[in-house]
Amino acid sequence: MRPGPGGGGTRSVIVDCAIYRDGRRTEGPEDLSDALTLCRPERDAFVWIGLYEPTESEFDLVTQEFGLHPLAVEDALNAHQRPKLEVYDDSLFVVLKPVGYEAKSDAVHSGEVMVFIGDSFVVTVRHGEEAPLSAVRRRLEHEPEMLRHGPTAVLYAIADAVVDHYVDVAGELGTDLEELEAQVFSPTGGGSRPTASRIYDFKRQILEFRRATGPLAQPLSRLAGTGTGTAGARVPFVHDEAQPFFRDVSDHLTRVNESVDGLDRLVSDVLSAHLAQMSVRQNDDMRKISAWAAMAALPTMVAGVYGMNFDHIPELHWWWSYPALIVLLAASEVLLYRLFKRRGWM
Repeated sequence: MRPGPGGGGTRSVIVDCAIYRDGRRTEGPEDLSDALTLCRPERDAFVWIGLYEPTESEFDLVTQEFGLHPLAVEDALNAHQRPKLEVYDDSLFVVLKPVGYEAKSDAVHSGEVMVFIGDSFVVTVRHGEEAPLSAVRRRLEHEPEMLRHGPTAVLYAIADAVVDHYVDVAGELGTDLEELEAQVFSPTGGGSRPTASRIYDFKRQILEFRRATGPLAQPLSRLAGTGTGTAGARVPFVHDEAQPFFRDVSDHLTRVNESVDGLDRLVSDVLSAHLAQMSVRQNDDMRKISAWAAMAALPTMVAGVYGMNFDHIPELHWWWSYPALIVLLAASEVLLYRLFKRRGWM
C-alpha cells in the first residue's frame, strides 16, 4: 500500500483489475498476488490489470506471471520514454504519451502509458496524471462487442483515446496562437518584452507536444500494417481485422502532426515578425532621438562660440544682436522641426 495519484489516503498498486469473459467484466481481487492466481488464461477470456507508477518490487509478480521481457519492464518502471512499439516473444510492448493543456498557464503536460499485450492479458502502467485509462475502460465495458476481440481491442481503444485528445490539444493551441498573433500585430502590444517571452514559451509547448505526437507515427503505421519493409510486417498479438481501426487512428495522428508542423512554422513566423517590429520601432526611436539631438546641437554650437573669451566677437557691441540671435535660432529650430517632420523622423 502507498499513496494514490490523488495524494490522499493509501491504495494498492492495482488501480483496476478484472477478467473479461465474452466481453463482460468479472471483478478481480484487489490484492495483486490473488489477482494473478485467479486471472489464468481461459478461452474467450483475458485479464486487464491497471497499475499506477509501480515500484520494482510491486511489479515483480506481474513480470513473473506473464513472462514480461526485462528491457520492457525496465522502461515501464523508469518512464521518460518516447512513444514506441517493441515486439517480444511472449508480449507486445507499446509506449504512449497522453498530453493535457492548461489554458490558464498555456502549458502542455504529458504523462506516459505503457501497455503490455499478450494472448490473454493486458497490463497497463500509468505515469503522471494525463492518462485516459479509466474513461477507456468504462467505455469499453459498455461495448461488449468490441471487448470480445480481446487485448487488441484494449490497445486500439487506448491509442484512439490518446490521439483523439491530441486533436483537442492541437485545437486549443491553435486558438491560443491566434490570440498571440493578435497581440503581436496590435498597435501597442507587438513591441513589449513580455510578448517575446510568451512567444518563446509557446514554442516550447509546441516542442513538448511534438515529442508526444511525432514518434508515435511509426508504431501506429506498424499496427495499421501500412509500414514499409520489416516495419510493415504483421505485428503479433494484434488481429489482422483490427488493422483498419488502427489505420483510422494513424490518419488522425497524421492530421495532428500536420497541425503541429503548421503551428511550429506559424509561431516561428510570428517570432520573426515580432523581432522585425521591434527592430523597426528601435530605428524609429533612433531617428527621433537623432532629430532632437540635431535640433539641440545648433543652439549649443552658437552658445559655445559666444561663450569663448575673445575681444573681437562679431556683433558684440550691437545693442540688437541678442534679440536677433534668439530670433535666428528660433527660426532655425522651426525649419529643422518641419524638415524632420516631413521626413517622418518626428
